[in-house]
Amino acid sequence: MNDGEIRADARPLREPGDLDPLLARVGDARLVLIGEASHGTHEFYSWRAALTSRLISEKGFTIVGVEGDWPDCEAVNASVTGRPGAPEDPKEALNAFARWPTFMWANEEVVGFTRWLRRWNLDRDPAARCGFHGLDVYSLWESLAAVRDHLERHRPGELPTALRALDCFEPYGRDPQEYGVARRWVGESCEAEVVALLREVREEALAAPSSAEEFAAWQNAEVAANAEHYYRTMVHGGPESWNIRDTHMADTLDRLLEFRGPGAKAVVWAHNTHVGDARATDMTAAGMTNLGQLARERHGDRDVVLVGFGTDRGTVVAGDRWGARAEVMRVPPARPASLEAMLRDHVPPRSLFITPPRGDRAEWYDTPLAHRAIGVVYHPELEHLGNYVPTVPGRRYDAFLWLPETEALRPLHAEPRLSPEWETYPSAT
Repeated sequence: MNDGEIRADARPLREPGDLDPLLARVGDARLVLIGEASHGTHEFYSWRAALTSRLISEKGFTIVGVEGDWPDCEAVNASVTGRPGAPEDPKEALNAFARWPTFMWANEEVVGFTRWLRRWNLDRDPAARCGFHGLDVYSLWESLAAVRDHLERHRPGELPTALRALDCFEPYGRDPQEYGVARRWVGESCEAEVVALLREVREEALAAPSSAEEFAAWQNAEVAANAEHYYRTMVHGGPESWNIRDTHMADTLDRLLEFRGPGAKAVVWAHNTHVGDARATDMTAAGMTNLGQLARERHGDRDVVLVGFGTDRGTVVAGDRWGARAEVMRVPPARPASLEAMLRDHVPPRSLFITPPRGDRAEWYDTPLAHRAIGVVYHPELEHLGNYVPTVPGRRYDAFLWLPETEALRPLHAEPRLSPEWETYPSAT
């Protein structure tokens, strides 16, 4: 590889107008998955928001799906779509996020985007507004409670099914770790209860496909069933729980597309480890899939665009363990022989890459390189031991935004003192 080959495809990235080549690459694609190399970097969020606002306003995208909880994000969705009784300022809904790491979504960068989205939406017919939805699987307790409340209001005859599910989990309080460990040794579970609940709610939702409220109840029931499976599996370690989580996110995305109809288009915000195609990394050898791979397999390469991010140095918000108080940490320069070191040494600052077709691109696109991945748990002093994923860049991403020096994002509030959640396999992403 030489300097000319590496520089050849680097386009300047100074302002939102510089995203024009990426908009052209998106074309008529129905899914654009936009990553981030950490969950705590200002520039990743701000450029992702800039790209997304253009996709909504110029390409007609109608869904923003994020690596967040469905119930929390539904409160944001109510605000940005102008639902009666919802907060007029999305910041109010974001500020209520309480599950660690709250800084992922309760931050000033997301506030800025959601305020823009509300303004955009309120100038349009309700059926044409763009929603903001959580794709993740963690919210077992909150989703069960949401289903209970829905049944109590609309279908009290089915309420006993929800109460049986809640009663089953009651001995474990709100601690999924306690539930997972107990199920491992006792051998019994609440699987039958949540599956029965899902069956009842799903049938009603399918009978009323145009009802947003029934759809939300169905999705909460899906979360409860998959979260029970996730927490029960996670205690054993290994890749299965990761696959349950990413498959749940892919299934949620597909349900949203179907619910919004044939013209629906979705943008996804998640970590590079979820967005970049797992088949271009060592994840496949470890028995893992991810959202980017599943999207390509289900919808085809022509209808899916995967966008990655990378940085060399700066600051980031993260915790030193799962549930710890978030802090601003220094990101050291990337290690030698990594994708980030190569771009740092050979490419102008702030560059955009659009992956050329195979057979018509420089060698580095198809060369395995270490690619940095910073999770919500981070130890900068141990970077030489981890934080890098072997990656074939041109096969993992359709586009890549290179931002060599970055700053920490701006959380709205401090983290809750305690969190029962577990560190996600394999790297808290």
